Amino acid sequence: MNNLIKESLAKLKQKNIRNPELDLRILLKHASKKNNEIILSNLNIDNIDIVKFNSFLKKRINRQPIAKIIKSKPFWKNNFYVNNFVLDPRPETELIIEEVLNIYRNKNLKLKILDIGTGSGCIAVSLAKEFKNASITAIDISKKALEVAEKNLKIHNCYNQIQLKMIDFKNINSKFDLIVSNPPYLTNEQFNNADPEVKNFEPKLALVGGDDGLKFYREYSNNLKNLMNKSAHFICEIGINQRQNCEEIFENSGLYLNKIVNDLQGIQRILSFSKI
Repeated sequence: MNNLIKESLAKLKQKNIRNPELDLRILLKHASKKNNEIILSNLNIDNIDIVKFNSFLKKRINRQPIAKIIKSKPFWKNNFYVNNFVLDPRPETELIIEEVLNIYRNKNLKLKILDIGTGSGCIAVSLAKEFKNASITAIDISKKALEVAEKNLKIHNCYNQIQLKMIDFKNINSKFDLIVSNPPYLTNEQFNNADPEVKNFEPKLALVGGDDGLKFYREYSNNLKNLMNKSAHFICEIGINQRQNCEEIFENSGLYLNKIVNDLQGIQRILSFSKI
């Protein structure tokens, strides 16, 4: 193993980076002059843009997330452009897409979908790709987030299916067959205690749901029924240990909790409702 790799790995480990070998491979790949797969034990340094690599490494040592460094994050079946104004898409959020596919087996349906707090647009774009006849309204209150979503619409050629709007969902007058959301659900305390990757490089606006993390679920409970067609569904992500609180919040919402989906770690992560 050459010195560049040894020294780089040592620096990453010193900063308690969780997957130093994996991160190093990704950074080397994105600094590579060729598109070959990176094998650390057999690396040809001549194929690496060292200036670019050192710039990437410095950012990672400062705990900037890999996705924010390379401006890309995979979600569902595609890669999405990301920056500091949107959350990095996370694997557990893919469960929203899975649950939608469980409910709507016919992919040719002309679904009318609302994505609340679209951020990078990853959920909206993924649903547009799965349901080619769907029309999707993707909303956010952050102008900067919508600029990222617009970039992803362009990358994935979804302009004909997705309409972006800077609006609070409470000001929408349409009705939908499906509403999806990954709302901010951290408490202020959880945000303050989060890893530097989250606290310093992801937007607080997209993470914190009030003092107890439940602000948006209360708003959804009070308002979503009016935005839903007769047999509509609402699917949302929740935080760790929020299931019981959310069940209580939605008790008199006019929505029926059909299903709770666990993530791969066994954490109750997705709530699936239908209109009563």
